[in-house]
Amino acid sequence: MDLDFELILTIAVIITGLGYLIDLFIYEPKRREKGTTHVPLVLEYSRSFAPILLVVLVLRSFLAEPFRIPSGSDKPTLLVGDFILVNKFAYGLRLPVLRDKILSNRDPKTGDIIVHRYPVNPSQYFIKRVIGMPGDHISYINKVLYINGVAAPQTSLGTAMDADESGNTTWPVEVREEDLAGVKHKIYVNPSDPAQDFTAVVPVGQYFVMGDNRDNSNDSRYWGFVPEHNLVGKAFAIWFSWNGDEHKVRWSRIGELIH
Repeated sequence: MDLDFELILTIAVIITGLGYLIDLFIYEPKRREKGTTHVPLVLEYSRSFAPILLVVLVLRSFLAEPFRIPSGSDKPTLLVGDFILVNKFAYGLRLPVLRDKILSNRDPKTGDIIVHRYPVNPSQYFIKRVIGMPGDHISYINKVLYINGVAAPQTSLGTAMDADESGNTTWPVEVREEDLAGVKHKIYVNPSDPAQDFTAVVPVGQYFVMGDNRDNSNDSRYWGFVPEHNLVGKAFAIWFSWNGDEHKVRWSRIGELIH
């Protein structure tokens, strides 16, 4: 079972906050009357941790949240072991746990890399690139994207080696630069995998997303569209990166902006 850290943190804030208020308005006046400073251990912990947990919840829910990249579906833009920061305010503010929007900002744009809740299992987070906006006609023909009938230009940049999660199996891929509505980024294309052509129309209030590792990504091609309610935020920077295969820090990636 996937742990919902946001729910756990919210419950911790409620419990410690109640302890803080109970001590502040009930037990502290009694201590003053008796002239004692003894605070029960549970209430002391509540008073110590409630403000800290509240600050963490506010920052994490409304400003920025860290995520770790667990798979290679977004190579070469994001690598396994990258730790990224996500702007929670980018698409509006949402209440913790309930996820209801309380303040609108802007909508996602084609080319944004977003964090969203997996529609099949909302307790899981996915990180993908927005390909189709509501109402867009999306086609993927011979591994080239078409948005409303217009091809996203691709430029060949050579070849590279991709690998599975364990790093034990590798295979050659083509590296291409794709211009997605003005957002230029690199993608991986595996020439040995047959093209899986498709056409889709994005429903109102939903988005079509894909990974940059086009032949090694579990995305909208397989499980459908991302509802607006499932949006979490926009990925904007890498704050740490760990190469698990070589057991070392990727210093050159720290501070890199994501686009």
